Amino acid sequence: MNDSGQTRSGHVVIGVDTHKHVHVAAVMDTIGGILATLTIPTDTGGFQQLLNWASSFGKVLAFGIEGTGSYGATLTSFLRRAGHKVVEAGRPDRR
Repeated sequence: MNDSGQTRSGHVVIGVDTHKHVHVAAVMDTIGGILATLTIPTDTGGFQQLLNWASSFGKVLAFGIEGTGSYGATLTSFLRRAGHKVVEAGRPDRR
């Protein structure tokens, strides 16, 4: 990871766009910059890969997950069982 001179807090937030077969995650620093993205399958192996990847960027403050009651439900429960804070991410206005 290159350092552009900005001070990083070592804390990150992970946003997850959920779909039926894959989820797409983005790791953001505390000043809102996207550091990287990752696409994972929607199974336990993919969820573990997401956790390992997210942790490699620093302390994860929270996961913002789209559709915690639908496509993101299984991931939400996996992350909560692992002790992480999960919040429902707002869906974009489709109009």
